[in-house]
Amino acid sequence: MTVTSSLQAPGPTGSGGKRRRISWRVIFLVLGGLSLLMGMNAGLLNLGSWAPAEAQDDSVHGFVMTAGFLGTLISLERAQALAHNEPKNSWAFLAPTLLGAGGILLAIGGTASFWGLVGHLLMIQGALAFTLVYLWLWRRAPLPLLATQILSAVPLLVATILVLRFDVSALIPLLGSFLIITIASERAELAQLSMGPRAVPTLLTLSLLLILAVTASLIWPDPASRAFGVVQIVIALWLIKDDAPRRLIKSKGLPRYSAYALLAGYFWLIVGGIVWIATAGAVGTPYYDIVIHTIFIGFAFTMIMAHAPVIFPAVMGIPVPYRRIMYIPLTLLNVGLALRVGAELIVGQGSLWVLGGQINVIAVLLFLITVIGTVIVGEPKKKTKRRTKPAPATVSGGEGV
Repeated sequence: MTVTSSLQAPGPTGSGGKRRRISWRVIFLVLGGLSLLMGMNAGLLNLGSWAPAEAQDDSVHGFVMTAGFLGTLISLERAQALAHNEPKNSWAFLAPTLLGAGGILLAIGGTASFWGLVGHLLMIQGALAFTLVYLWLWRRAPLPLLATQILSAVPLLVATILVLRFDVSALIPLLGSFLIITIASERAELAQLSMGPRAVPTLLTLSLLLILAVTASLIWPDPASRAFGVVQIVIALWLIKDDAPRRLIKSKGLPRYSAYALLAGYFWLIVGGIVWIATAGAVGTPYYDIVIHTIFIGFAFTMIMAHAPVIFPAVMGIPVPYRRIMYIPLTLLNVGLALRVGAELIVGQGSLWVLGGQINVIAVLLFLITVIGTVIVGEPKKKTKRRTKPAPATVSGGEGV
C-alpha cells in the first residue's frame, strides 16, 4: 500500500540489479506478525474452536487484528516513505512500533488488565504518530490523494481513543472506514492511468461521505450504519468500473493473480454493504459477524494477498516473486469466508460456520508460509531457449534444410 509515486521508497534491488540483504525494517513485520497470530488465536476462541492459547481474552480479536496488525503494516509503509534518505524523519517509525507493541500487549493482557490498558495507550500514541506521518508527507507534497489518506488515519486515531469508553462493536464503522479509504486510495494511485484524472476527486468525495456516515453512526447507529453500507457499495462499484482488474483478468502471471484478488475483495465489499443496508449490522445477530468479516477478511486480506509481491519487497529489501502457489491461500480465504457467510444465513453459527472461520485462519497461515518460502527460494529460473545454427544451403542452390 503505497503513497504517491513521488514519495515511494526504492524497490528491492540496488544498482546493477544486485539483490539487497533483508532490511532491518523486517522487525516491524515481526511486530505486526505477532499481533496477527495472537489476533487469529483470539478469533478461534471467538468461534468456540480449539486454539493454541486457550487462556487468551477473545474480546481483543478485532482490535488486535485491525490496529495491531493492519495498522502496523500500513503505517510502516508510510513511515518508510517519509524517512527514506531523510534520517531526521526516522521518528516516523514510532507509528508501527507503538501500534505493533500495543497490539501485542493488548493480546497478552486482555482488555481488563493493566497490560491491556498499556497496550491501548500505546496504540493511541501509535495512531497519533501515524496521523502526523501523513501530515508531514502533506507538507512535502500537498496532493489531493494525500488529503484522502489523512482522512483514512483519523478514524483509526478516534477508534483507539473511544475504545477506552465504548464497546468495540460501536466502532466497527470507524475501523472499517480506515481500511476502505486506505485501500481505495492505494488503488487510485496504482491505477491512475486507467482510472483517469477524476479518480482522486471522486475518491475524496466518497471518502468524505463515508466519514460523515461513520461520525453519524456514533449518535444514530441504525440509520447511519445503513448509510455507511450505501457508500461502501458505491466505492466498490466505482473501483470495479474504473480500476484495472477487469482488464488484467485476461493477462497472465502476477497481473492476473492480482486481478482475481482485487475483484474478490470488491465483491465482498458489496456483500457487506448489502447486509449493512438490510440489517444495520445489528449486534448479537449473524449479520454483525457478516459485516465485520466481509470488510476485514474478504476485502482487506484479499488486498494484502494481491499486493504482497509489491509491498513486501519495498519493506524487506528483497524480491517476493509471484508464484502460482499463491492462488491456493487466496482461494481458501474466499472459500472459507463464503462458507462462513452462507452458514450464518442458512443454518446459523454452527459447525459449518466454525469450519469457515478455521479455513480462513489456515488460509492466512498458508499465505505467510508461501511468502516466506518464496523469499527463501528466490526468483524462479528463467527457461533459456537453445539457439540452433541454420543448416547450410545445398550445393545446387536449393533452400536450406
